[in-house]
This record gives sequence, C-alpha cells and structure tokens, in this order.
Amino acid sequence: MRSTRQRKTQRMHTNTRYIEEEIAAVAAVGAGGFAFHEHHEKKEAKEEEEEAEGKKKHHFFN
Repeated sequence: MRSTRQRKTQRMHTNTRYIEEEIAAVAAVGAGGFAFHEHHEKKEAKEEEEEAEGKKKHHFFN
C-alpha cells in the first residue's frame, strides 16, 4: 500500500505529464500550420515572380 503522500505526489506527477503532453501537441500543430503557411507564401511569391517575367502560362481551366 502506498502512503497518502506518495499517492498525492503520483497524481501531481501524472497531471504535470498530461499538461506537458497537451502543450507539446499544441506546439506541434502550431508549427505545422506555420510551415504550411510559409510554404504557400513562398509558392505564391514564386508564381508572381514568374508571371511578372512572362514565364507563367495562363490556363483558363483550373
């Protein structure tokens, strides 16, 4: 049997681990969204540059 103090410490440790996991998950989602956003900004900038240089072909059916 565990003492009351050990059970309380274990619950606190479990709660701390759960919070750390949730923070890590939110950070991962945020980083993924930021990377996705940066990729599309870079892609749009490249397309605009090609269009300005006349290299981009215009398609009527996208």
